[in-house]
Amino acid sequence: MPSTSAGTSRRTSTPQPYDDRVTVTDTAATGRPPRPRPWDRLPVPSERTLRRLAVASLVSQLGIVVTGGAVRLTGSGMGCPTVPRCTDESLVATPELGIHGLIEFGNRLLTFVLAAIAALTLIAVLRTLGSERPRRDLIVPAVTLVVGIPAQALIGMVTVWTHLNPWIVTLHFMCSAVLVAVATVLVRRAQRPLGARPDEVGSPWLARLAGVTLAAAAVVVYLGTVVTGTGPHAGDEDARRTGLDLESVAQLHTDAVCVLIGLSVGLYFAARALGSPGRSAQAAAVLVAVELGQGLVGLVQYALDLPVLLVGLHMLGAVLLVAAVVDAWLAARWMPS
Repeated sequence: MPSTSAGTSRRTSTPQPYDDRVTVTDTAATGRPPRPRPWDRLPVPSERTLRRLAVASLVSQLGIVVTGGAVRLTGSGMGCPTVPRCTDESLVATPELGIHGLIEFGNRLLTFVLAAIAALTLIAVLRTLGSERPRRDLIVPAVTLVVGIPAQALIGMVTVWTHLNPWIVTLHFMCSAVLVAVATVLVRRAQRPLGARPDEVGSPWLARLAGVTLAAAAVVVYLGTVVTGTGPHAGDEDARRTGLDLESVAQLHTDAVCVLIGLSVGLYFAARALGSPGRSAQAAAVLVAVELGQGLVGLVQYALDLPVLLVGLHMLGAVLLVAAVVDAWLAARWMPS
């Protein structure tokens, strides 16, 4: 009996491996691993993918300006007389609307392509935030494009409701120009390796001159839309014009172009005088070349009484000018990555 009592005492005093109280931490550690969220299953995009999406955004923004110009220059502005449906009875263009309905409806469909590209770009950027190479520098331009495209579409709807009011059409085009500028910033930022902030060029005066040139370009593009809104290409034979004198607004536009070219040439030589830091001189030279080509097209189209083909080419040149002047502004501020 004593030996039995001693054995019992030894068994009671020896701690057993599962005698401790089970805690929440123990339960979490021994339970099933959490299932990955659908967002976590998306692959983290490569740097090359981000650059390609940025270029796609810029190209698509340029493309919709071309198709919008085709709508206007072919007189298809009211090809679909209602929005968001093409007609009161049909969501899509009908054979009764002819070629004008197809052109206008095709331009509307392109908006969804732009929205899809912008959405994919934003998703790709946000997916990098939880990775080892977060691209926070791309968030603002990507979000701006996602928000700006529906805003542009809404202005387009107002354009139809107002039967192509020239001032609403002007706003519509200026919105496209802003989105082209944002897409240009997106492209240049996407080219930065791993989002590294580049060094500044270090010349405040060069940066200020580039900023003034950028502002002058905005004035030139706006006056160009006023000229178009005053001229014969209204998008529909019944659409009203601005009521301004075409010769006067065209001359004002030409004067603004001359100022812009002077500023751009000055920007080029200022960059050369500073030793052409980074891409500053090269970007300014591209800007001057675009302006000279655009100016030549503008003079010829006016001399030939605004033929449709040249007017369309001039509209494309306007947004190419926007991309070039934004690029020159960036090059005057930041060194290449």
